[in-house]
Amino acid sequence: MKKVYLTTFLLACFTSLLAQTIPSPKAFFGFNIGDDYQLANFTQTEAYIKKLAASPRAKYFDMGLTEEGRHQFMLIISSPENIKNIEKYRDISLRMAHAEGLTDQEARQLSKTGKAVVWIDGGLHASETVGIHQLIQTSYELISRDDEETKNILDKDIILMVHCNPDGQELISNWYMQEKDPQKRNMNVPRLWEKYAGHDDNRDSYMMNLKEIQNITRQQFIEWIPQIVYNHHQAGPQGSVVAGPPFRDPFNYLYDPLLMTRIDEVGSAMNSRLNAEGKPGYTQRSGTEFSTWFNGGVRTATYFHNTIGLLTEIIGSPAPSTIPVVPERLIPNSATPFPVLPQTWHFKQSIDYSLSLNYAVLNYAARHYDELLFDQYRMGKNSIERGSRDYWTLSPKRSDAIVAAAKAGEANDTTARVRSGRRGGSGAVTVGRSANGPIALKYYDAVLKNPELRDPRGYIISVDQPDFATAVKFVNLCIRSGLIVHKATAAFTVNGKSYPAGSYILKTNQAFRPEVLDRFEPENHPNDFLYPGGPPIRPYDMTGWTVAYQMGIKFDRILDDFNGPFQRIPYGKLQVLPQAPAPSIAKKGYLISPYANNSFIAVNDLLQSGAKVYRVIEPSGNVPAGTFYVEYSAPAKASLERSAKEFYVTAATAGKKPAKLAQFNAARIALFDQYGGSMTSGWIRWLFEQYHFPFKVVYPQEFDAGNLKDKYDVIIFPSGAVPAPPRADGSGGFAGGFGGRGGRGGGEVPDEYKTWTGRITADKTVPQLKAFLEAGGNIVTIGSSVNLAYNLNLPVHNALVDQVNGKEVPFSGDKFFIPGTILRVSLDTKQPADYGMSDEADVMFDSSPAFKLDADAEQKGVKRLIWYASDKPLRSGWAWGQQYLKDDVAAFSAQVGKGTLYSFGPEITFRAQPHGTFKLLFNELYAKGIKK
Repeated sequence: MKKVYLTTFLLACFTSLLAQTIPSPKAFFGFNIGDDYQLANFTQTEAYIKKLAASPRAKYFDMGLTEEGRHQFMLIISSPENIKNIEKYRDISLRMAHAEGLTDQEARQLSKTGKAVVWIDGGLHASETVGIHQLIQTSYELISRDDEETKNILDKDIILMVHCNPDGQELISNWYMQEKDPQKRNMNVPRLWEKYAGHDDNRDSYMMNLKEIQNITRQQFIEWIPQIVYNHHQAGPQGSVVAGPPFRDPFNYLYDPLLMTRIDEVGSAMNSRLNAEGKPGYTQRSGTEFSTWFNGGVRTATYFHNTIGLLTEIIGSPAPSTIPVVPERLIPNSATPFPVLPQTWHFKQSIDYSLSLNYAVLNYAARHYDELLFDQYRMGKNSIERGSRDYWTLSPKRSDAIVAAAKAGEANDTTARVRSGRRGGSGAVTVGRSANGPIALKYYDAVLKNPELRDPRGYIISVDQPDFATAVKFVNLCIRSGLIVHKATAAFTVNGKSYPAGSYILKTNQAFRPEVLDRFEPENHPNDFLYPGGPPIRPYDMTGWTVAYQMGIKFDRILDDFNGPFQRIPYGKLQVLPQAPAPSIAKKGYLISPYANNSFIAVNDLLQSGAKVYRVIEPSGNVPAGTFYVEYSAPAKASLERSAKEFYVTAATAGKKPAKLAQFNAARIALFDQYGGSMTSGWIRWLFEQYHFPFKVVYPQEFDAGNLKDKYDVIIFPSGAVPAPPRADGSGGFAGGFGGRGGRGGGEVPDEYKTWTGRITADKTVPQLKAFLEAGGNIVTIGSSVNLAYNLNLPVHNALVDQVNGKEVPFSGDKFFIPGTILRVSLDTKQPADYGMSDEADVMFDSSPAFKLDADAEQKGVKRLIWYASDKPLRSGWAWGQQYLKDDVAAFSAQVGKGTLYSFGPEITFRAQPHGTFKLLFNELYAKGIKK
């Protein structure tokens, strides 16, 4: 017994001594975290975290490199005993989340053995400086404090403290602190605070393009699968301090209901903690804009993995600010039970609030650690069971279908009636009792027992599709998401259809079933209006994003259970593309498919090697228009060998040279950007680098200077670059916003960045762009930048307007509202701009423009490229008033002098996600050649 006491005493002494050797933030940084006008950069933060990692309560983990080559860390904090057994508890977390091979009794026992894994992060949006600084302070508190609450948290929880954006912190903090006078410090940085995406780094968690997000999602979905993920953001709504859970409707119907009630519980614990500590200003539910519908954010993607995702948006900045007078926020209600009064607000107050919120979450997890573990198991088990039997997911479209069936079938039946569909506040069609009773059960049965409307048991992605390399990219996204994927080791048959060996299979009888369905099935967002007949409530982000649709993946939905020679791929093991057959020596040349995105990598590498490359401009036999033809040469063959090996590009030997070809060369590409950074431009930068396109970033002042054709062949204006033309009646343009921050005043900008400032304007820039076109240059405009067509007075008009007193007035929201949605379009594949596309495609429509062409437009050189052929183009998301798009033009080309303007209303490069429409940009990125 004495030995036990002695050991305990010595351990306590050692812990106390070690705590004394760990410096406080002030001792290390020279200021307290939260002091006004003070920020730590990443270099300092990383060094301090490594100091903290010397504690027996902590373990430093390098998650991987960022886009700029910094190390992205995770500091694991728990009791010394837990740290020693960290792999044991990680394994328990994984076993519970996967819910495989466990009985309920075994899972309950395991939940009592395990620890709650809680993720707390900071710094994702680097300009939101509270996030990373609260992470520093919280880490110090957890390692240095010895109060009972902290010790209980350390005993029951394993805390993953994660830095989300090292590059951004270094940029923002260095920029801010370079000014010696604190009163002059600012965050008007010249570029995006994530190399490519800026704020869109929090929209990448289902595509995982960015290295930082790949690092994060690997820990969230493969290595740890936490029970709680807490994602810190800034800033709260006006008149409040912090917005957090519970969140507003709608939530995604794919989730297990247990997830939603647990989110509400943790949110209540967070709110109550602040109230108990006398910290007012927490707002929730209808007090915020944040919902749980979207998949793609660092916290929202976790919902599809049965993890409790938390978000807070808090006010605060290094410079003191003011909480304004917002009268409606001063009324206590269920959204804001404890209003904050107008006052001056300091950075330290935001840090203190964040620390309280972190402790509220950690204390909740410590008190309910076994329940959290078992709940995650239960949700996974529910998913496995739903995917193992016939199951019908409840959704708005199913409710609508019941109403429609009742209306059609009960016109003469006086025993049941249905109310006429109305838009309720929740967006669902109003269904309920009428004076004559409820809807007959048979109409429920007609929909929710209809075998054809069951959820699929699985999906098959065949090797035999036009762009298998992109299909493998899709499969790897599924693997990065922690999904169970199988690969066929031999040919097999399902429902009479044969599939080759190497095809991929995803079944829905797995713990992350919501994620499986979300990647293949259309999202069905409810009609969400402020009140019946009122304006729409803008969603938090996208309403439809089905990744298989965006990427143009060919797959089969299988409604019945099926099996075959399937080999399960280990969790997280990414697939490597097979090697295409190496090209043989050809007398004439080679043919490369226009349908595969990776063909453009091969072509760009060929042009770099000096090869002669053409496009087939008239189909012949089995050679479609748009096929690439490459003249044989030793360098061309060597380049194609590399492409076959690395990018799965097949070069078929051409028996003869096709009759009608157009030669082209690598273009001198100018990509618009602006001071502060354009996110839409940043994503295209990323895209160009992936597909080996040479390019130069160009700022407005260079466009204004003219002589553009001497320097460039193609100019790209992504959404947000070109404003609507000034018109006296306010008509004709598309009111799109600018992508990114940008356009800072010259007085705030250091001399070395002043050439980056300015904007595209009608008076200075447009004449230079017109001269560029007339001289033979090409311009591609996307999204709101199609305003250039209006600035050039081309024979096209905004289709989404009403005529009111002789003026064009944009459709009101209660008439037409399509935010962030996938729509179906038709294409003219004879047009070079559409080469490599099918007759129909899915496009991302994000409050995008649509057009009407004048009757004489074709005679004036304007050609329709893409259009909406149906009055129901909705594929995934929310499309209120979609019928108004029928026959509208989505994209067109216009001859201007010797050059061509290409205008794409849909977001064909949206966040580097819609692989299925990348070719619509790539086709325009070559210098004009000679037709033969």
